[in-house]
This record gives sequence, C-alpha cells and structure tokens, in this order.
Amino acid sequence: MIDNEEIIKIIETLFQAGVTKDLTKLKEIHLDDSRFSSFSDLPPYDLKDYQTTIELEELRFISISDYSYEITNPKISIFGDTAVVALELMQQGMLVDNKAFTGEHIKIKGRATFVLVKEPTWKIAHIHLSKIEG
Repeated sequence: MIDNEEIIKIIETLFQAGVTKDLTKLKEIHLDDSRFSSFSDLPPYDLKDYQTTIELEELRFISISDYSYEITNPKISIFGDTAVVALELMQQGMLVDNKAFTGEHIKIKGRATFVLVKEPTWKIAHIHLSKIEG
C-alpha cells in the first residue's frame, strides 16, 4: 500500500503545482529522460518530450488563477517497477489574459492516464490527458 500512496502523491503534486504555483516540483516528479512522453488535452496535440512538457505545464498553471482540481476514481496497477494510473479529473479556474486584462472561467472534466517508473523513486514517465465533452 505504501507504493500506492507514493504514486497518488506524485500525481497530486503535479496538480498542486497549479494551486500553489510552486512550479519547481514539476521537474522533481517527471522522469528526465528521453523515454518520457506526454499527450495533452490542450494544443499542441503532438507527442511531447520531457522539456516541452515541463514548459507547457508551467505555462498552463501560470495562466490559470484560482486553480483547483479534483481526482476521482483512481485505479493504480503496479507491475514490478512500473505503475499505470487511470483516473477521472475535474479542473477549474480563471484563464487569465494579462495583455487584454480579461479572464474566462474554465471547467475541464477529463480523464487521465499516467505511467510511472521506480528509478529509484516513482517518477512520471508518460501522461495522457483527455477532455470529456459535455
């Protein structure tokens, strides 16, 4: 059960960065390796590497004020030193346009899949986020 707790804490750390704006944690929880990959529910939709993912996560979290999230129905499956996590995710906040001094309330209902590897601590090796329309 300790692995499950560590794994969910890593995923929560990712989204907590949006709440606290402490973006330094992002580099600590992702696998800084050429094997890392991610797909997002926001453009660009191509497969991203570690550096691009970190930059886009930082930009996303900086652009959303009053950010909050809720993780529901997480399923953690561990296969040795690899874990697959599937969950439902609700994110919301105010998308701020600093140039136009405007904001738009956003609420994103989605699903996420994470693959983590233990090297020697758990790190995110792949992320796939997708919106649920409606």
